[in-house]
Amino acid sequence: MPDADILLTVDKLNKSYGPLAVLKDVSFSLRRGERIALIGPSGSGKSTCLRAINFLEQPTSGDIRIDGQLIGRHANGRRMTDAELAPQRAEIGMVFQHFHLWPHLSVEANVALQPRKVRGLAAERAAELAAGLLAKVHLAHKAGDMPSRLSGGQQQRVAIARALAQQPKLLLFDEPTSALDPELVGEVLNVIKELAGEGRSMLLVTHEIAFAREVADRIIFMDGGRIVEEGPARQVLDHPREARLRQFLSSLSKEEARP
Repeated sequence: MPDADILLTVDKLNKSYGPLAVLKDVSFSLRRGERIALIGPSGSGKSTCLRAINFLEQPTSGDIRIDGQLIGRHANGRRMTDAELAPQRAEIGMVFQHFHLWPHLSVEANVALQPRKVRGLAAERAAELAAGLLAKVHLAHKAGDMPSRLSGGQQQRVAIARALAQQPKLLLFDEPTSALDPELVGEVLNVIKELAGEGRSMLLVTHEIAFAREVADRIIFMDGGRIVEEGPARQVLDHPREARLRQFLSSLSKEEARP
């Protein structure tokens, strides 16, 4: 019988582009309220794994389940249409490296659009929800502004509010600070920390190792499309077992030490 506490199950996930295998038998699970950080060098498959979970990338093989329900295909193997996928994707909120806000809509309208389209909320109720979420990410005073008037950090916080607006069971963060100037990184990380403190279920791809140590319950280290090591965050980061992970962490320390 499946464990009712497990929200996400990824089982033997593979993704290839022609002869290039990007994901190789990736398997893990995430419990309700758990935060997992995916770390690893560029090209290790982290972002592809995240995008495959909500079928922005079509897996070559493997199963993905939310609440025990198979995502992206039917039990007979037939791939779901976009219309069939839509209710499943509604359970997964995703924050990308780049903000992808609608430039012609105000900040509030950007956030209100998701609950109207995805959850069918009336315009007035969606606007109320958007206002509350903008307050949560400390941007209530920017509700009427256009995205072009915001800093990168503010735009990313709007993107987080937009992901929350669809009321997902799981939040995915794909390098949410990689496109930001260094002085803007902290404001986005602080919002994510606040969400983690609320007990939200999260899967984060990040290169911010100190942040991962603080926020994540577990760390998954990927390299070459495979999971090389995983475990409790502080154990994995402070006492890595695998030589490849020790090498990776050492290279990051050297980069941080450069003037």
